[in-house]
Amino acid sequence: MKKKNKEVGLKPFLSLLLTLKIPKLALAIGLIASLITTLVGLVVPLLTKNLVDGFSLESLSVPLMVGIAVAFIVQAVINGVSIYLLSMVGQRVVAGLRERMWAKLIRLRVGYFDQHSSGETVSRVVNDTGIVRNLITDHFPSFITGIISIIGAVIILVVLDWKMTLVMMISVPLTIAVMFPLGRKMSKISRNLQDETAHFTGHVQQTLGEIRLMKSSTAEDTEETRGVEGIDKLFKLGMKEAKIYALIAPLMYLVVMVVIVSIIGYGGIRVANGEMSTGSLVAFLLYLFQIIVPMATFARFFTELQKAKGATERIIGILELPLEEPAKQADIDIASKTLSIENLSFSYDQGEPVLQDVSFKAQPGEMIAFAGPSGGGKTTVFGLLERFYEPSSGEILIGDMPIRNISIASWRDQIGYVSQESAMMGGTIRENLTYGLPNAETIQTEELWRVTRMAYAEEFIREFSDGLNTEVGERGVKLSGGQRQRIAIARAFLRDPKILMMDEATASLDSQSEGIVQQALSRLMEGRTTLVIAHRLSTIVDADKIVFIEKGRVTGVGTHQELIATHSLYRDFAAQQLT
Repeated sequence: MKKKNKEVGLKPFLSLLLTLKIPKLALAIGLIASLITTLVGLVVPLLTKNLVDGFSLESLSVPLMVGIAVAFIVQAVINGVSIYLLSMVGQRVVAGLRERMWAKLIRLRVGYFDQHSSGETVSRVVNDTGIVRNLITDHFPSFITGIISIIGAVIILVVLDWKMTLVMMISVPLTIAVMFPLGRKMSKISRNLQDETAHFTGHVQQTLGEIRLMKSSTAEDTEETRGVEGIDKLFKLGMKEAKIYALIAPLMYLVVMVVIVSIIGYGGIRVANGEMSTGSLVAFLLYLFQIIVPMATFARFFTELQKAKGATERIIGILELPLEEPAKQADIDIASKTLSIENLSFSYDQGEPVLQDVSFKAQPGEMIAFAGPSGGGKTTVFGLLERFYEPSSGEILIGDMPIRNISIASWRDQIGYVSQESAMMGGTIRENLTYGLPNAETIQTEELWRVTRMAYAEEFIREFSDGLNTEVGERGVKLSGGQRQRIAIARAFLRDPKILMMDEATASLDSQSEGIVQQALSRLMEGRTTLVIAHRLSTIVDADKIVFIEKGRVTGVGTHQELIATHSLYRDFAAQQLT
């Protein structure tokens, strides 16, 4: 069931804008320039009136012609300056907003991304901020200058001829009565359209991101159906929006034409009776257009305002999320310190517990292996050690200090994590080796070759024509699984971690690649505290300690021989794999 959109007030939108670094001088000059443009525009019909009333070849005065020409030129130049400055303000605002959102997003807890698709989040950063920019850059200046233009024009028209002004003003309540209900309807449709666009973007990004899974599963028809359903929803919402516009445009046109015809007819009678000059009628019609044009944009402005308010709700929702690391914490060296896990429990989203009262210790330099049935919680332990999540209860200590009191950057800089998938970023091998290192630009090529040699990766990298500058493709698709793993190991060598974690690091490799990667891992493990997850017991029988986890609980701790003697399930595992 879809969550119902709640009505969002204007206050959060204004509060958000006030927190951004708006170029106040550019905004002020831009608005003043718009004001001047509007005022100059109000002078033009008066000059036209004088020109028409005294029109003859003999009476064409050079000063009057020059005055009209200068008015048009000044209006055009100042309007150009205004548009540029207000566009700059809008671009600066949206850039500042995107910077804040990006800085926030990359520091949110992993749990946020477990619950929200990446495509939906991208839509918030790109589309929602773009809506705010459009309002500030395009619609807000038009709204302000439109109000000034209407007020100025009405005042001048009252002075010129109050009776005709009264005839014209009868149309205003009619226009408002029609436009406001349509505007509210439009805002509701627009908000639904934003939500569906974000949802559709998320689906497209997920499908294209897993294109190999989709094709290997022959799921083209399924994904085509899902995509068409999403497109159809967007189409229907777009058509609802089009229906509103189809009502607004003709109604506005009808009102405008009725007013113009009425003014021309009534004004023509008055001109014929000598109660009004021809120039006054022409000026009146020009001022009428200066009222009608802004009125036509107001409905659009209020629609965009509703969109911006909805976008602001989502933007603020992200900006108010708690950071992964709320405050400055200690930077410490964790070398030669014991890692202790004490009564650790954890569950996702208040659901069933994934871990319950897990405890073990890793002395400096020890190899601790984790074994047990799939889904028992082994990878979750690593997620907690990486501080992707916070435990529901219990404590993780390094020495005597809880790791929650250590800065996340300091903690993760001293941990090497080699996973089963060996995640890679699009770019070159060099960029992937140095990814995240503060001194990446200054690392010597010789050092990179040294770590690739230690990871048994140098040979295949040198076979590429571009060597370390070889592009690996999105998520490293141009490399084999074994090649990606060896680059991940080389990256870990380069970081020189104090604690090494390996999650099924050879599970998806063929026997030849596994042998090479295992050699590289053995070299990497030397002299480090190492935590290993492996389904293949042959890779962990020499561990200093094996922690057996099933259904979120530790049911056995000891060496291979000790568990063979005391743990029946481990004995069954060993019998299946080692005989």
